[in-house]
Amino acid sequence: MDLSRVVWRKCRRSGNGGANCVEVAPIGDVIAVRDSKNPDGSRLAFDHAAWAAFARRVRSGEYDL
Repeated sequence: MDLSRVVWRKCRRSGNGGANCVEVAPIGDVIAVRDSKNPDGSRLAFDHAAWAAFARRVRSGEYDL
């Protein structure tokens, strides 16, 4: 997957000036995800249904430590 031209975005609620966050980019049928601290590192890709399910769980507090 060519990610050279995608527009990455961070959550509006990112702490630490956005330095400790993930960035996402919609690319066709997938959502690409990367670590803002290491933008050239590994990236993950999720289909829209999987990303929506993950986001719902985050918002519900299911993953809070």
